[in-house]
Amino acid sequence: MSDSTIKVALAQISPVWLDRDATLNKILKTLKDAKSQGAELVVFGEALLPGYPFWLALTDGAAWNKTVVKELHRHYALNSVDIERGDLDDICAFAKANNIAIYIGIIERPGDRGGHSLYACLVYIDQNGIVQSVHRKLQPTYDERLTWSPGDGNGLVTHKLKDFTVSGLNCWENWMPLPRAAMYAQGTNLHVAAWPGSDHNTKDITRFIAREGRTYVLSVSSMMLKEDFPAGTPHLEELLENAPAVLANGGSCIPGPDGEWIIEPQIGKEELITATLDLNRVYEERQNFDPSGHYSRPDVTQLHVNRERQSTVKFD
Repeated sequence: MSDSTIKVALAQISPVWLDRDATLNKILKTLKDAKSQGAELVVFGEALLPGYPFWLALTDGAAWNKTVVKELHRHYALNSVDIERGDLDDICAFAKANNIAIYIGIIERPGDRGGHSLYACLVYIDQNGIVQSVHRKLQPTYDERLTWSPGDGNGLVTHKLKDFTVSGLNCWENWMPLPRAAMYAQGTNLHVAAWPGSDHNTKDITRFIAREGRTYVLSVSSMMLKEDFPAGTPHLEELLENAPAVLANGGSCIPGPDGEWIIEPQIGKEELITATLDLNRVYEERQNFDPSGHYSRPDVTQLHVNRERQSTVKFD
């Protein structure tokens, strides 16, 4: 396969909900399956490791000082990811051993912000097994704000992969025009949109991003069924009493740089979705529209991006 083509795999799987170690094992198994199918880039949904905070919508999560919410948040924090501790080392080792690049959604509990607050992050691991970016979601959405913290612009970067330039954003960040513009300006032509699941998120915005950016878009979503709540989860009975049968139905999909479907939203089952993409299609579609090139007016409108990693203290 030439450097102008790439085989991608979208891992539409459910987590072992709020169980970091068991979910890591499932991710590694999925990576092995992707390798056996020749994938060069494997992408996973938002917050897959260790899972999306569905309990907030099932337990009156905005109620002040509520025990069930506090105890589930604690359980979430204790199963979150500490990159510096080495929680992603096995995934990095797999990437290096198999020459595979990976985008994966995690819940990070970073030491540089005190080690207690949680951030929804999209992590890029290159083919050498090196973590190249950790993008902390700029703005948690609605009830997510009760358990996730707002991130910063440090991860608004692109990466070279073969002849492609890849980028990634978390969930509703893909609806935010200015973060998209920051990626377009850096030359993205293979954009990863990571979602917690469901085609109501992916079916419209995915094609729009592809058409606006004249780029391939890998919209990757997780699955989550009522039966996926593990035994031993705190307050399991209350969760099961209030949970619908399907909490996230997938919806992973791929449009081409003309905005037309290569793979329409896939709904209702765990699966590994693969496709081979040709960079030449991007150059064809950029002929008539290029949002940061010939179809821009930087003398009139410009975007300024602060990439500094935010912290409450700086030590000299």
